[in-house]
Amino acid sequence: MRHYENLVIIKPTFTAEEIQAAIKNVEEIITSNGGEIAAQDAMGMRKLAYPIAKNERGYYQVIYYSVAPAAIAEIERRFRINEDLLRFVTIKYDTNREVTAWNGLVAKANKAATPAKEETPATEAPKAEETPAEEAPKAEETTEAAAE
Repeated sequence: MRHYENLVIIKPTFTAEEIQAAIKNVEEIITSNGGEIAAQDAMGMRKLAYPIAKNERGYYQVIYYSVAPAAIAEIERRFRINEDLLRFVTIKYDTNREVTAWNGLVAKANKAATPAKEETPATEAPKAEETPAEEAPKAEETTEAAAE
């Protein structure tokens, strides 16, 4: 299995749900051909260097994955017939130096995606700890009131 990177540009006229559906479709194309997705990097809506099909902007998504080299032809064929994509480019990481760079990019993409997920539980955890601490004195007050 070799390491690859795909940059896909999705039509800007889609809603957020349609963009996510298009991304899921791209992921499904990769995984159905035996690929293992290592990381993703959503670059967001950006201005194109030149208009493509009368579109000035596009939603950029980078997907890092490993797959057998024989599957790339089928993946690219299915990308070509996908009307949701304005453009795509496939980059192969072959040499040891390139694979090391690919591992660094995957780590960077995973690191960028992880803090957003970790911040939410971290902010909820103190609230959960404060709640039992506040309830504990109330329980003691109830016990004291019952004892009197």
